[in-house]
Amino acid sequence: MEIFLQPDTWVALLTLTFLEIVLGIDNIIFISIVAGKVPEKSQKKARIGGLSIALIMRILLLLSITWIIGLTEPVLTVADFELSWRDIILISGGIFLLVKSTLEIHHKVEGQDENNTQENGKKSTISFSSAIVQIVLLDIVFSFDSILTAVGLTDQIILMVIAVIVSIIIMMIFAKPVGEFVNNHPTIQILALSFLILIGVMLIVEGAHYHVPKGYIYFAVFFSLAIEMLNMRYRKKNT
Repeated sequence: MEIFLQPDTWVALLTLTFLEIVLGIDNIIFISIVAGKVPEKSQKKARIGGLSIALIMRILLLLSITWIIGLTEPVLTVADFELSWRDIILISGGIFLLVKSTLEIHHKVEGQDENNTQENGKKSTISFSSAIVQIVLLDIVFSFDSILTAVGLTDQIILMVIAVIVSIIIMMIFAKPVGEFVNNHPTIQILALSFLILIGVMLIVEGAHYHVPKGYIYFAVFFSLAIEMLNMRYRKKNT
């Protein structure tokens, strides 16, 4: 493997891995919220199972990189506005996130009890299956975006695969603590759902051919999170 003897290879690998981890932040938040809605004994299986399937599918997408690149070719024209399959996938994923997150916020604000109580085995199985499907579908949407970005950094498939595997492993490690933290703090959960709405809007805008620097979005999210952490510390200190 002479490729790993070149310094540029390790720089590209570290850059790709960092990129995948950063782009995986929204995945972790979404997984935390979805997995928190299944029965407690199935939450770990939902997180690990969803991410494992997502890992396999993402690697398959990487091995089909030529086909993915072809998805940027126009397939639909509406009033001189051209849409590719990538645009359609991003817009569809964005709409799904908008609808899902808005409904979740509505349930939280209205005080509806969404806790998953096991009334019978059938309900638990449907809830678990639904969580897996939602996790995998959203990961596919984010995979297209991250893979197309990775193509611009390197043409070595092996480096992309390694970066994806490392990022998914890190997501598996941090999914549980992040999930417990989000689900145990209602204000953080609302903030996370708002973040998903922001990501949904970004996906729709990206699908409409308007590039939005992700740095602005992540700065806004981390700034909001920092303020909320200060609020939580203040409330804890004064109780």
